[in-house]
Amino acid sequence: MTDRRDDVDAGRRQFVGWGVAMAGATLAPGVMLFDLAHGRAPEAPAPRGVRWGMLVDATRCAPDCNACIVACAKEHGLPDGKRSTDAQWIRKVELKDLRSGRALGAPVMCQHCAKPPCVDVCPTGASFKRADGIVLVDRHTCIGCRYCMLACPYQARSFVHEPVVNPQPDVPRGKGCVESCTLCVHRIDRDRAPACVEACAAAGHRALVFGDLNDPGSEIAKRVASYATAPLRPGLGLDPGVRYHGI
Repeated sequence: MTDRRDDVDAGRRQFVGWGVAMAGATLAPGVMLFDLAHGRAPEAPAPRGVRWGMLVDATRCAPDCNACIVACAKEHGLPDGKRSTDAQWIRKVELKDLRSGRALGAPVMCQHCAKPPCVDVCPTGASFKRADGIVLVDRHTCIGCRYCMLACPYQARSFVHEPVVNPQPDVPRGKGCVESCTLCVHRIDRDRAPACVEACAAAGHRALVFGDLNDPGSEIAKRVASYATAPLRPGLGLDPGVRYHGI
């Protein structure tokens, strides 16, 4: 008996083959496959609404602490990261000032850009941005082409190579799909902070601040307004929802 999952994987591979062959094809005068994909992506702007974001204070992030990484893996049922192919939604980057010798740690995850290139290149609309600024991947629509991984300038997306063995009810995952940090959207929609933020606070560092960037009264908006912060790779003009201080 043929496993239906094998049929699905075979169908995905066939679709990807067609997509690669037709990526540059003109479907109608002036209409490209890229244009159709971009048009399907739900990018409803919310200029007066909520813009969820995160502030990473590198001056408070302990170089030897990985509480955020452990919490993320536990929350989403991710592998332990021992293999190079393991999905990892947040990683720790160690920085060192060559002049002073000062070492800093900075977690890097999906930056939840206002202008996400991963959404632009997705041929099926699986990569999309919610009106509140959270960038997500619909695993039911993702065909595993990995165009979004190539387009992401932050190397923040992972491909699921192996069957999912520890599925969490609130976190849909699947072999053959691309995934990345969701800012713990399932928690946000229930008025809870992301798991990494809670873990960082429990570790006593409070290097991660989550909140509404559009709300002047929120802690994150006050901090962004009171001292210097910057996105990673600001020259790209992507307007990330994750800001950094002290790097």
